[in-house]
Amino acid sequence: MQFLKHIKIKRIETRPNDAWYDMSLRQLRNGEVSFYRVKDFLTGDWLFKMCKDKEQGKILVKAVKCPAGIHFSQLEGKTMVFQDSLIDGMLYDVISLTESDENNRLRRNIVSSIEEVPAIIKENYEIKSYEEATGKKAPGKHLVTLSKRENEKELITLFVLERAWTLSESTPEEKLKEKEQTTQKTKATKKEVDTGEDWSCPICGKKHRLIHVETEKTIKHVLRKPSSQ
Repeated sequence: MQFLKHIKIKRIETRPNDAWYDMSLRQLRNGEVSFYRVKDFLTGDWLFKMCKDKEQGKILVKAVKCPAGIHFSQLEGKTMVFQDSLIDGMLYDVISLTESDENNRLRRNIVSSIEEVPAIIKENYEIKSYEEATGKKAPGKHLVTLSKRENEKELITLFVLERAWTLSESTPEEKLKEKEQTTQKTKATKKEVDTGEDWSCPICGKKHRLIHVETEKTIKHVLRKPSSQ
């Protein structure tokens, strides 16, 4: 199933020049900053901040606001770092998955084999060894994803997949089935009645048909263009 199409990502603001604090460098950095609103069908609503550090050749994706819950709340303020790879135009991220212990405290587990990588990531991202992507070796770093530098939504999606999906109590299949059942129920209880009345706009003269709409909880009215227009 095409799960990723059910993750809706929208950029709501871009600041050509802003500042942020880089924890790894322990210093203030400057560059372009964007904010994204995300509606994820599996985990909920998010707000992300993306910081582009051209001098360092990396992009930081930070969770500014997370869905409610003991697990997701711990991701607030967490950052994923994407860095330039040896492959032109591609950024790499060392694959690590968020896990919860018996006390509901989160930790990150860096994957060491392709078998540990979730199918959703393997199906939608190119995976390479750390050495292939960077040209060097580093203890504890094994596999990375490759993402296009200009595809900012791809980077944000990866944050959701690596950091949040592993914490969900429902599977993507279960959540979509639940969503589909809710939609069908809503349609089943929704009744539309054409009143036969046309309303004309006093300014432009265009006519609209008045429709009476009933659901289990509400009654409302909408104006629609007659089919002849």
